[in-house]
Amino acid sequence: MAHDNVEIAEGVDHQVAMVMDLNKCIGCQTCTVACKTLWTDREGADYMYWNNVETRPGKGYPRDWEEKGGGWASAERTERSTGEIPDSEDYGDAWEFDHEGILKEGADKKLAPEGGKPEWGPNWDEDQGAGEHPNSYHFYLPRICNHCTHPTCVEACPRQAVYKREEDGVVLVDQDRCRGYRYCVEGCPYKKIYYNAVSKNSEKCVFCYPRIEGEGPDDEIHPPACADQCVTQLRLVGYLDDTDGPIYKLVEQYEVALPLHPEYQTTPNVYYIPPFAPPQHTEDGETVDVDRIPESYLRELFGDRVEDALDTIERERQKVERGGHSELMDILQDTNPAEQYRLDRTGVFDDD
Repeated sequence: MAHDNVEIAEGVDHQVAMVMDLNKCIGCQTCTVACKTLWTDREGADYMYWNNVETRPGKGYPRDWEEKGGGWASAERTERSTGEIPDSEDYGDAWEFDHEGILKEGADKKLAPEGGKPEWGPNWDEDQGAGEHPNSYHFYLPRICNHCTHPTCVEACPRQAVYKREEDGVVLVDQDRCRGYRYCVEGCPYKKIYYNAVSKNSEKCVFCYPRIEGEGPDDEIHPPACADQCVTQLRLVGYLDDTDGPIYKLVEQYEVALPLHPEYQTTPNVYYIPPFAPPQHTEDGETVDVDRIPESYLRELFGDRVEDALDTIERERQKVERGGHSELMDILQDTNPAEQYRLDRTGVFDDD
């Protein structure tokens, strides 16, 4: 059933969305490999990671992307905030390894990047985190294009090459219209559009739209590859305006799934269940009633509603511990793909 009060972009029928539970991410990068193998394993796209997993706290990919600007200057969305295009150094060079010589020919050297010590690259921050022993901490943050309701990449393109699909709100780049001006890269505050120097066009995550249209394996509807291949099944995929689906319930009903950097004012359609953390300990091993991940840091990422989201989940978890039932905990713990990936619109919406 559709819900009229959910914010959907003008001209879009329904909005596809994703929720990622950060409490389940183990940083294995299976999602990254699945995406790259399917979409960016080609010339000019070697540096592109439409899906990447960052260690937080950390600089992210591209490096310091949160400091590159973009998005809207205010909630009225009348003026875009000034952004900048990341330098090539911010993406880092692809590392070359002598696999052939070491693994097959028995070369007497370490398996390490060729050409000297690397200075930067994707996932550079892996497992570094923050804090001091015994209270150091880190967590993983998977990222794809947010397919925003108010995308500044669309607004920035002078040729209208970047657009939202009418049927599901997926943001795409028309490769025939694109001229590679890179205003979209500048305008995106999440820096999830990339420039292909070979094709001279911009490229980005397409939410695996052929798969969600039923052109996946066996000509059936499948979730995006990053979700389908996720080892811990941390991603839920569906439509934001489907009131019977998990996305609506997590985002709108229980309000425990939050967008990344809501202050950018683009209204992302990728949401996150914020991470819980164990309490801090003294050097003597005594427990202190202070969360190891500072809530102030979580607020920087997910906004002022993060404490309420964590409190709601904890309250529902305790209800289950007391023998009660919680629909919210059922959704968060469900491993049935039929419930996790609600993408078949037949019978869900009146216009399908």
